[in-house]
Amino acid sequence: QVQLVESGGGLVQPGGSLRLSCAASGISFSLYAMGWYRQAPGKQRELVATITRGGNTNYPDAVKGRFTIPRDNAKSTVYLQMTSLKPEDTAVYYCNAAGSTIATLSRNYWGQGTQVTVSS
Repeated sequence: QVQLVESGGGLVQPGGSLRLSCAASGISFSLYAMGWYRQAPGKQRELVATITRGGNTNYPDAVKGRFTIPRDNAKSTVYLQMTSLKPEDTAVYYCNAAGSTIATLSRNYWGQGTQVTVSS
């Protein structure tokens, strides 16, 4: 039913760029805030970027100025555009959908993750 499918991960050199995609199905995409999280080995899962229904975005200092999170409601897809990649960006990246209406506040979905490796 509900699926979030990430794609676009892979190996990239430091300073390079990569775009991740998350295609959603089984939900009314436009009613959900979307986000990207990542988890590196031995570390906690951390927020990478979020975008609200209205298009407001939020980024932690670690990625601010390097990552952006556009969404395309017509395609039910959210992207993570990553530039100036660093080795510390290496992690499994997860897509998240969070209900942001009164009726959907308890709904939260996760994708399976896609590996991003930044190495020379």
